[in-house]
Amino acid sequence: MSGIQRTALVLAIIGAINWGLIGFFRFDLVAAIFGGQAAAFSRVIYALVGLAGLYCISILFKPSEELERAPEPQR
Repeated sequence: MSGIQRTALVLAIIGAINWGLIGFFRFDLVAAIFGGQAAAFSRVIYALVGLAGLYCISILFKPSEELERAPEPQR
């Protein structure tokens, strides 16, 4: 798995945790940390999480061999 795939997966997990907190406890962790839902940095975080989720769709449809294959060392 490449670095961009791992980053997208981490951001998608953060988004899932945030949505879980909103659903179960009505608590928006991103808004609490970065100054509310309308704050510029909160919106950037929301946008990055959304883009990461869209990118993870492409990971979902990749063959498992392609994800698990380690790159060969270069000589």
